Amino acid sequence: MGVELPIDHLGELWPEKFRRARVGALLHPASVSAKLDHTSHVLEQHNGDLFHLAAFFGPQHGFRGETQDNMVEWKSYEHSRLGIPIYSLYGEHREPTAEMLEDIDLLLVDLQDIGTRYYTFIWTMYLCMRACERAAVHVLILDRPNPINGVTTEGPVLDPEYRSFVGLHSIPVRHGRTISELAQQFRDEVFPDCGLSILPMKNWERAMWFDQTGLRWVMPSPNMPTLDTATVYPGMCLVEGTNISEGRGTTRPFEIFGAPFINATVLCHELNDLKLPGVYFRETYFQPTFHKFVGELCGGAQLHVIDRKTFCPFMTGVEIIKRIRKIYPKQFQWKQPPYEYEWKHLPIEVLVGGPIDSIFGD
Repeated sequence: MGVELPIDHLGELWPEKFRRARVGALLHPASVSAKLDHTSHVLEQHNGDLFHLAAFFGPQHGFRGETQDNMVEWKSYEHSRLGIPIYSLYGEHREPTAEMLEDIDLLLVDLQDIGTRYYTFIWTMYLCMRACERAAVHVLILDRPNPINGVTTEGPVLDPEYRSFVGLHSIPVRHGRTISELAQQFRDEVFPDCGLSILPMKNWERAMWFDQTGLRWVMPSPNMPTLDTATVYPGMCLVEGTNISEGRGTTRPFEIFGAPFINATVLCHELNDLKLPGVYFRETYFQPTFHKFVGELCGGAQLHVIDRKTFCPFMTGVEIIKRIRKIYPKQFQWKQPPYEYEWKHLPIEVLVGGPIDSIFGD
């Protein structure tokens, strides 16, 4: 029996106390029903009956998911058919303003997270909860699966001194929570006066991976094309904090990595000699179509996860960076700020969530 999402049963699950409420909805491209209807369309079907749609909100990469890269902002605009605003929360504002919330009683959040602290959608939700607590707007979370399971955690817990838009609260890198569980944690630990309600899933089990849910994968962001990408992301996103290409501008971002100065044969031999659990490194050559080393021939590797139960993505990402630093000490560099609106700390520090010496050495 497949996982049933609350958006597929919205009519029967809608709380009576919110009938006729003025509703805003925070959505992105992967906010879809089991039949792949976008949540905005499902909400339209109930508009004027269960509630009154007042606004939409969108996180990083846009309400429609069209902006490719980090710190590529998008602007608010009007919904062409409904005539209601679609507010950008990745531009001039990353937190709803009082003006955005003044005509809203309830903020509905239906976002597909991918189980990793760096992925910014959970922090957009966090900032929405902060704004809604201040404005006395209730928050309603439609729960969705953690695609890389709700059991396994990995990586350090965020040091509060290193808070940024890729980490605003102390959770591990691979957090093992669903989006509603994170919302409840944020409410309990940070926003005690935020009114919060949850519409749960049916038939989801903590050990499930997304391909065991019966649901279809929809890209939550342009560089998260598959479950394979999400599987390696808790470690391979660390490569963003270096001058090594993390595969943006290829068809397999985060699974492919490399640089023009890397000898793919040597690197893969060294990495495979580490015998890291659940992964094999295959030598790969690529020319990114955008981002780092655009148009240049890069040597590197593709990660092939051969056993996802034993694979440790964060440890793997750390070991990849350590090995490249060892082989290419003169060419390797840490990426410099800014990164996701952080201008003080190195990008690798905000990704790790603290000082890096204990993880990567001097």
